[in-house]
Amino acid sequence: MPIYEYRCADCGLSKDHLQKISDAQLDTCPSCGSKSYAKALSAAGFQLKGSGWYATDFKGGSSTSTNATPAKTESSGTESSGPACGTGCACH
Repeated sequence: MPIYEYRCADCGLSKDHLQKISDAQLDTCPSCGSKSYAKALSAAGFQLKGSGWYATDFKGGSSTSTNATPAKTESSGTESSGPACGTGCACH
């Protein structure tokens, strides 16, 4: 269940609430009883770091896959020996 941050515009109370996505939004401040209690925008609790995701990540099966190959980068000023996608493609 997601955690939502709520903030009261009248008294300034800021509080986190654990709610289901299907639950109705809270509108009454638990501190002062005002109807100006609303969800606040806050930063996400996770960060995505690294070079990216591969199509073989988290797909079940064995943990070692022979089909997983990292993305290749070309160095500036040089061309690769051939297309990385194969010889019969329409992208070249």
